[in-house]
Amino acid sequence: MQAAPIDKKRILIVEDEPDIVRGLTDALEFENLEVASTGLGKEGVRVMRERGADCVILDLMLPDLNGYQVCEEIRSFNSVVPIIILTARGQESDKVRGLEVGADDYVTKPFSVAELLARIKAIFRRLHKVEAQELLRIGECEVNLRKHTLTRARKVQPLTFYEVELLKLLCERAEEPVSRDEILDKIWGVEAYPSNRTVDNFIVKLRKKVEEDQKEPRHILTVYGYGYKLVR
Repeated sequence: MQAAPIDKKRILIVEDEPDIVRGLTDALEFENLEVASTGLGKEGVRVMRERGADCVILDLMLPDLNGYQVCEEIRSFNSVVPIIILTARGQESDKVRGLEVGADDYVTKPFSVAELLARIKAIFRRLHKVEAQELLRIGECEVNLRKHTLTRARKVQPLTFYEVELLKLLCERAEEPVSRDEILDKIWGVEAYPSNRTVDNFIVKLRKKVEEDQKEPRHILTVYGYGYKLVR
């Protein structure tokens, strides 16, 4: 078997519906991505521990562990890898719970393969950017962009891929309002629009880590009817 190129990105699909796995695998391999797949949550965790991946596509409804448990397991040893959850449920609470346990994005079934590919490509475009700056300071917080960690009051907290990207964008535009649409465009990709609620959910997550008082934020401020502004 010919070895994959060193820079070839690897996708792990954790999904128990064969038709979905087959369709995604064909589409991803057509884009010159390496694909591994499993229909079991425990096996997905094992593969991530032993071989790793550059992105995980994770179904919420699995025959052994549910997707939330799998996400939490992966986040216990890898806070960096982007995780996109697949869900047949439309309730906002399911999506929020997925983001709370460490997922970076979600796609609701039935979904467009082209849309999912656009989101994955947007992730890899962000990963390819060379960052000259390693540390960001926001108030009493120190954000390590390479380690994906945030330190406040001597407590070190992991940051997911999109949490880091959102903080970087807000810091680049510090003191300036940034619209939700621009955040979606710059981070999730213009072809891959999730809803504005995605941005709001990530802001809630970041405030829990950055702000001393989430009800009276000092650093990540809401610009009503528009977006958000970061004040250092």
